[in-house]
Amino acid sequence: EVQLVESGGGMVQPGGSLRLSCAASGFTFSKYAMAWVRQAPGKAPEWVSGMSKLGRSTAYADSVKGRFTISRDNPKNTLYLQMSSLKPEDTGLYYCAKALQDTIWSTRIDEYEYWGQGTQVTVSS
Repeated sequence: EVQLVESGGGMVQPGGSLRLSCAASGFTFSKYAMAWVRQAPGKAPEWVSGMSKLGRSTAYADSVKGRFTISRDNPKNTLYLQMSSLKPEDTGLYYCAKALQDTIWSTRIDEYEYWGQGTQVTVSS
């Protein structure tokens, strides 16, 4: 059973910061690229950031580049997303996602699967 449990979301004012965590279980975490995906109300899911299985490669959507930092702690089976300089348009439900295959390194949302409730990030004054 693959389980991904997101946490760390909340409400923050524009310009603020949040650190999201994703606790993974049910698979060998260190063998898979991971990603963060978000979905704003009424919109399609958006790929946000990804990291290769050993952390050698990272990628970011243009909309978050320079503000978000993805990281992972493989011994702890945990993926992180440090978000700074948050904007209202960052509001949404954030999910972590697991690559479909251990050979995948991709920024395509359809190369990943994700589970769980996500964690809500709300950026407003």
